[in-house]
Amino acid sequence: MTTTVSLKDLPGLAGTDLGFSAYREITQDQVNLFADATDDHQWIHTDPERAKDGPFGAPIAHGYLSLSLMIPMSEELLQVDGVRTKVNYGLDKVRFPSPVRVGSRVRMGSTVRDVAEVPGGFQITLDNVVEVEGGGKPAVAATTLFRFYE
Repeated sequence: MTTTVSLKDLPGLAGTDLGFSAYREITQDQVNLFADATDDHQWIHTDPERAKDGPFGAPIAHGYLSLSLMIPMSEELLQVDGVRTKVNYGLDKVRFPSPVRVGSRVRMGSTVRDVAEVPGGFQITLDNVVEVEGGGKPAVAATTLFRFYE
């Protein structure tokens, strides 16, 4: 479910649980493309045959691939109307508690921790957890900061 607010109403979201994004499958093609883009071709990501005998029993997504999916999943959860531009301002504490095996499905839950006024707009701080369907521990736990400008 997407929460949609106007820029002027953004501060009222502080403390709001935005719920969960839809699940999305992590594919080997996606992992391989990420490996090409980042020049990180470690076998635990890109060699399915070797990865079967590795520590995770299958190839896994790069932690930073899982982290980067927070952007489109955030878009599913929150839309702010009346903005000229929005930017990814940064990250606070980031952890990768468990691997994301290729073929698994992930989704993200977010809570608005804070909304602060900045020159020309607002900065929103979101506490996020990316979970693997049927998994125990989260795949990613991170605090993201976005800025919305009028």
